[in-house]
Amino acid sequence: MRLSDLATGEAVAVRSDHTRVQVPRGTAPVGLRLAAAAVDLALVALPLTVGALIVHSLRDANGGGVVDRVVFGGFAIAVATAVHVWNHGFGQGRRGASTGKAWLGLIARGPDGRPLGVRNSLLVATPRQVVRRITAVDEGFTEVVVDLTPARLRLRRAVGVLALLIVLAVLLLASVAVGSRPLAFGEIWHGLLPPYDANPTEADLIVRDLRMPRTLLGLVTGIALGLAGGLIQGHTRNPLADPGILGVSAGAACAVVVAIMFLDVTSAGGYIWFALAGALIASSVVFGLSTIGGGNPSPVSLVLGGAAVAAFLSAITSAVVLLDQATLDAYRFWVVGSVSGRGIEVLTPLLPFFAVGIVLAVANGPGLNVLSLGEEVARSLGTNIALNRILGITAITLLAGAATAACGPIAFIGLAVPHVARAFTGPDYRWLLPCSALIGAVMLITCDIIGRVAARPGELQVGIVLALVGAPFFIALVRRRKLVTL
Repeated sequence: MRLSDLATGEAVAVRSDHTRVQVPRGTAPVGLRLAAAAVDLALVALPLTVGALIVHSLRDANGGGVVDRVVFGGFAIAVATAVHVWNHGFGQGRRGASTGKAWLGLIARGPDGRPLGVRNSLLVATPRQVVRRITAVDEGFTEVVVDLTPARLRLRRAVGVLALLIVLAVLLLASVAVGSRPLAFGEIWHGLLPPYDANPTEADLIVRDLRMPRTLLGLVTGIALGLAGGLIQGHTRNPLADPGILGVSAGAACAVVVAIMFLDVTSAGGYIWFALAGALIASSVVFGLSTIGGGNPSPVSLVLGGAAVAAFLSAITSAVVLLDQATLDAYRFWVVGSVSGRGIEVLTPLLPFFAVGIVLAVANGPGLNVLSLGEEVARSLGTNIALNRILGITAITLLAGAATAACGPIAFIGLAVPHVARAFTGPDYRWLLPCSALIGAVMLITCDIIGRVAARPGELQVGIVLALVGAPFFIALVRRRKLVTL
């Protein structure tokens, strides 16, 4: 192309490969702007549409209640609002491009040619100009670079923790309110708050004996799996690691099928000790294999030892369930992972294991920060690497083993939660581990609530819902943020 070919007001830009490209001037074509607006509108409309369908399915004729409709309607509005703020506020305000504009190569900028900012971007009345990205870049547009000073980082972490606590509190109430038997607000409060009558109503029994234990089990299990996920990714320095890499799930599953086949154990309460023992033995074997030769367990030796032990135990499990049809029938309901049908009698005996695991995990945070600098640096700073590894592996074993014993194998939380937490806490494990615990609880309880209404009058197990909802979310997260190098 020659310079004489350009129209008035146009210019050329030189690419890095020394070719030239024509730079258009002025506002982007109407068609491109409408297409970008349609994409952004679809992002907000999607959760609202899904919420409207769920609310419609929960009408009185289908056995739904007012509380169910309020919970899911409010949840849909909250998700749509969050998506709008994230897309139009932070995406367009700081980078100049919402999702739709990014797909179509457009930039929204203020009259001065600079980014709009989060607040102005959300205000419809703010004057703005939408141009092609190449035009904006050629005219000096630059994205807002967030200056993460220590004070701003602490503020962002504190705000994140506070927001997670509020969301978790709302979800705990929703978990008590939503179920196959619709309850009114008055019945829920009467069942939750003392004094407790000597002759409780049917609604009181549902709240106290069914939904409260289930909610507490989901809370504790989500915290445990989130913590275990953060720890295992830190100790193996592998962003794709989850607690199952230590053979915890495989050991628990193998012990459960052996108990079903040879001891006729068929209840959720009967599985827990076998599952816990299997998880502890498997992780101990993995740790022992990683220390063969007298050295400290390294991230590579832990991963390789865990893969070998998990493969061996999975082969035994498959052989047992293929030999006996009754064992297969009982095992397949346990292996999907669920908090349904597990009462307080399942949670209570496991509470000491959860408590010790949480204490060890929190104590291991500062050590993980030093280990993340590399073993040589950590050793030069006087850190006892072996002690930190033992502390972390013990915490992972207790947390993941107890969670698997209580609910069966629940994958995905330990894998995805640390990446979500790392988005606003950074790599500091003193903040990453508590936030992973809160996000794990939020994710598990949310999926449990969704599973209760997705297949009414039956239920979907939380492990299935986590896979269906979580996998697309994790793919989107990976596409938007490069996985960190640990």
